[in-house]
Amino acid sequence: MLLTARRLLTGPLLAVALGAGLVVAPQAAVAAGVTATVKVGTTLKVRSAPSLTATVVGSVRNGQKVTVACVITGQRVKGSLRTTTAWDRIGAGRYISHGYVSASRTLPRCAAPSPTAVPVKAKPAGSTAARRYVVGTVKSFEGRVNLRSAPSTAGSILGSVVSGTKVDLVCAVTGQSVNGTVRTTGQWDRTSAGAYISHAYMYSGTIPACTGSAVPAPTVSLTPEQFIKASVAGAQRGWREYGVPPSVTMAQAILESGWGRSSLSAVDKNYFGIKCQNGYYGKLANGCHVVRTQECTKAGNCFSTSAAFRTYSSQANSFRDHGNFLRVNPRYKPAFAYTKNANKFIWNVWKAGYATDPNYYTKVTGIMASWNLYQYDTWK
Repeated sequence: MLLTARRLLTGPLLAVALGAGLVVAPQAAVAAGVTATVKVGTTLKVRSAPSLTATVVGSVRNGQKVTVACVITGQRVKGSLRTTTAWDRIGAGRYISHGYVSASRTLPRCAAPSPTAVPVKAKPAGSTAARRYVVGTVKSFEGRVNLRSAPSTAGSILGSVVSGTKVDLVCAVTGQSVNGTVRTTGQWDRTSAGAYISHAYMYSGTIPACTGSAVPAPTVSLTPEQFIKASVAGAQRGWREYGVPPSVTMAQAILESGWGRSSLSAVDKNYFGIKCQNGYYGKLANGCHVVRTQECTKAGNCFSTSAAFRTYSSQANSFRDHGNFLRVNPRYKPAFAYTKNANKFIWNVWKAGYATDPNYYTKVTGIMASWNLYQYDTWK
């Protein structure tokens, strides 16, 4: 049976497969696979590894049938069907993002090449200890991000990277302030190659300061009064669309984001900690951001884990998605009998299990009263 299948991929049939833009190794075809369909605007590039920076080794067309041997984790891609880190192997050294693939059944995971999940970095030549890096991910809605010879846009351009690129970062310095996709900051990150990239376009863990330099502390750009003023439009639109009283939305945002000072709100404009579910982020968010977080059980046992949180293009969209989240969740249905009574609304939300804090209702209503947020409940 294997011999017959191998023969079928020789001669004219293999030529047709190559002509269709899909390069498939014979061994991949004979292995058990899952039939899938490509869903893309025109064509989808086939890569040598599960990353958009990997070498292009072919392409597949919209509607083309492919055989997926297995799925592996790689660079996150926002495709036509979903946003995902899954990549489908369609041959030896041939990968396409699962964001564009509709499979006939569940795809098996690719076997790990070795028992070691994370390869150990080799020690640099002439060094007695391995060099430690912080891996950062570039995020840019403005095209490629330049790598420079100094922490300033006046520094010589040494190269550039596209959004989604993983970069090894050694340390951080203070330089020219840049208004980027992720944040506005004067921090610049030195790469393992000695170049500098603005932290305004970077997602990463904490990066140590370079020797003799100080990393600029994040600044809070809005006073409480300014935060409230910026919140009104989104909160009132959320009430018109979903029925959540504006004062409730604003008070919850203040409490849960610390007046917009939390990293989720400052970086991702997520003011309520709404998570992605299996890569799905709804119609009002624009993506997902995986971060390390601390979670606790009901018994009080806390542990560190990773979670994917929704990202938004604006504060207003985060507020609207908060309204949508409450509206579509059946457990909060009793609250919507009080869309024009803010205190009763948040009481029913809290009783339905929105927060485990026994003082949550008191805290929210206290903020509503202290800052007279009821004045924005115009019911228009």
